[in-house]
Amino acid sequence: MSMTALKLIVGLGNPGPEYIETRHNAGFWFIDEIANSPLAYQSKFKGQVGELIQDGRKVYLLKPETYMNKSGESVLALAHFYKILPEEILVIHDELDMPPGAIKLKQGGGHGGHNGLKSIASCLGSNNFNRLRIGIGHPGDAKLVANYVLKKASGADQKLMDDAIWDARRYLSSMIAGDFEPVMNELHRKK
Repeated sequence: MSMTALKLIVGLGNPGPEYIETRHNAGFWFIDEIANSPLAYQSKFKGQVGELIQDGRKVYLLKPETYMNKSGESVLALAHFYKILPEEILVIHDELDMPPGAIKLKQGGGHGGHNGLKSIASCLGSNNFNRLRIGIGHPGDAKLVANYVLKKASGADQKLMDDAIWDARRYLSSMIAGDFEPVMNELHRKK
């Protein structure tokens, strides 16, 4: 597996107070958890931007404010400006196909119907970015998905997701260094 260090960590979600606690904003929650200071809106990047220094490496943090289905516009703007390659990007997103509390790291792959990933892959012209998938569970019926991801989770499910995010934070140094294999082994062993 490649050892490409990360230069950009993107948390996916929807802007606005009405979405803060919805399952689709799991990526935003992760960014909020790892940021040392509040992110600031930058119009040229269509999102909230910050920086994180970890083990001497500078990593940009991004919460696109384009709404989920146009997340790629924000990611592309920042990646293009700072000359960041898809392999140097980690996208954190909600994952329907994993139960709440599960969290997995993945390099490349398809979008699995996730509109944020679809937009990023389309704008970057590549699926080669990394993903940290936060399980939110599935409503059981495909027709219910759109409504489900935009609703608040139950208290029990929210605690499972919060704990998973807290747990994944411990591996931030390794992820930023591009040392994914041990992180994958650790995260995938759980639950």
